[in-house]
Amino acid sequence: MYEPGRVCMKIAGRDSNKLCVIVDVIDANFVLIDGETRRKKVNIKHIEPLKKTLDIKKGASRADVIKAFKALGKELKDTKPKKSTERPKKKKVKKIVEKAPKKAVKKEIKKETAKTDDSPKKEASSVENPKTETPKIEVKEAPKKE
Repeated sequence: MYEPGRVCMKIAGRDSNKLCVIVDVIDANFVLIDGETRRKKVNIKHIEPLKKTLDIKKGASRADVIKAFKALGKELKDTKPKKSTERPKKKKVKKIVEKAPKKAVKKEIKKETAKTDDSPKKEASSVENPKTETPKIEVKEAPKKE
């Protein structure tokens, strides 16, 4: 039933309800079609065979398929792929952000801390760090019941 030259109707996908002809049988489930549809490998579940057949050979070219459809009385458009053009490049937009110099910011912070800190500074060796010291815990024994 699915042999080269069999005219079919595509029933699924983008090219549905368009005529096609089987150009080649790939295996039990897939065939190569051409015609009003794109030349494509399709599942046989997506095509419906018709009673008409065209006189084409296995692996026929697009030109042979167009000639066979003309003999059937069906005019096919010979579509050409679009020429690929280079995509326009996006222009980079530079954002202008005013930044204060880092040195000036550090100096201002030092001045502010110097003005607010009136207490005498302690030496680093005399300052105790509570995180590093282990707390001392006294253990009391519970009274014994007799």
